[in-house]
Amino acid sequence: MNLEDYKGVFIYAQQVDNEISPIAYELLGKARELAEPLGTNVTAVLVGSGVKDLCGSLAEYGADRVIVVDDPELKDYRTEPYAHALASVINEYKPEIMLVGATAIGRDLGPTVSARVKTGLTADCTSLEIGDFPITPVPGKESKHNQLLMTRPAFGGNTIATIACPDNRPQMATVRPGVMQKIEPKKGAAAEIIEYNPGFTPNNRYVTIKEIVKAVSDTADIMDAKILVSGGRGVGSSENFALLDDLAAALGGTVSCSRAVVDAGWKPKDLQVGQTGKTVRPQIYFAIGISGAIQHVAGMEESDIIVAINKDEDAPIFDVADYGIVGDLNKIVPKLTEEIKAYKAAKAG
Repeated sequence: MNLEDYKGVFIYAQQVDNEISPIAYELLGKARELAEPLGTNVTAVLVGSGVKDLCGSLAEYGADRVIVVDDPELKDYRTEPYAHALASVINEYKPEIMLVGATAIGRDLGPTVSARVKTGLTADCTSLEIGDFPITPVPGKESKHNQLLMTRPAFGGNTIATIACPDNRPQMATVRPGVMQKIEPKKGAAAEIIEYNPGFTPNNRYVTIKEIVKAVSDTADIMDAKILVSGGRGVGSSENFALLDDLAAALGGTVSCSRAVVDAGWKPKDLQVGQTGKTVRPQIYFAIGISGAIQHVAGMEESDIIVAINKDEDAPIFDVADYGIVGDLNKIVPKLTEEIKAYKAAKAG
């Protein structure tokens, strides 16, 4: 493998039902950042059926080029045709870096494709940057420059590992949704559009889709919330979450929770923040009865303002909080809710 043949930062632009998934825009933002020190461009790979009209939004969010693989076999996601499409693009256009969202689709597609193109893949990354490898120079070992340094939690979140793929290309990573930030779109921006079709011949690895059932959820997506009121084991019970519901309603926010709450059956997993839940970036994050384990902090530390309420003054959550209140949440939260309601009523009057 001649590493010099591989150029450019590519992202897989996931679409479902002919609608670009938010993770694609997040990946484009990070791709632009990575491309700058490499002096290269950004390419989005769009796979589907009847998806050519989606190229414009990818250009507005930072793609210099969009490679479109459009075929009736790609109408709905299936591992085999989608893996064939993306692997074929990689073999033909030779990207130096290939980023895929760590969604349900990406976690299936990414490893399959990396195996086919004979490269490594770092899964569930929370940070990506260009740098030297080894990070700490080793006497007698060559230091390789301009490598993709891929950081992810390891050993249950108890440590952080930074991984590189210096000897193979592309350097592939799946990236957790909500970790990277979208750039501001440039309205009217244009990108080079390349239509590419490697040909699709159904084989015994092509799954036949008999029926698609759309799940309807009345649970708010906490990744979109501007204000989150999050509760942990310290809330005490499922019934006691009514205090947090009242506070969230007063603030116009959404309730979320820690893993301990989900494990206890108090709240659904869709509301879980943390390494094994969702990564959130609200304007205000209330951490109520949450100790602040690294696994939880990894999912909310990028919040603009963090307010912690905990009876343990030594709780780790206070290390990341902008504002901290030590005391009984059963007394503090109702009082806080009351004050917010009174303020809003006075302002309205």
